[in-house]
Amino acid sequence: MAADAAGVVRALGLARAFARRAALAEPAADRLAAVVEEWVANVVEHGAPPPRSRIVLRLDHGGCHIRVTLSDAGRPFDPRVAAFDGPNLDRGGGVGLELVRAWATVADYRRRAGRNRLVLVMPLG
Repeated sequence: MAADAAGVVRALGLARAFARRAALAEPAADRLAAVVEEWVANVVEHGAPPPRSRIVLRLDHGGCHIRVTLSDAGRPFDPRVAAFDGPNLDRGGGVGLELVRAWATVADYRRRAGRNRLVLVMPLG
């Protein structure tokens, strides 16, 4: 999908469609949608991806978990080491990364050939 605002909407739609096909319970489906939307929106807003670059999203249902794999050409960003300085009270954001880390485990992060590759594992129980 495009690394722009339309890509964020597309990612959310893909997460919702995946949740329906996988017959996820509503709370799990909502968490998946929020995690995917937050991550892709952060790439678009803060990652400075090059114009016309793409974000790749892969979702896999592993029985008791969902595996979310994302790849983008934005700035290097390893969520395992990023600090949280609290919410941004001026613009009302700043908690997306904490939400992602609360609902998913970062299974892997790599930077290779100018792209970030992130693997998240979300438990379903």
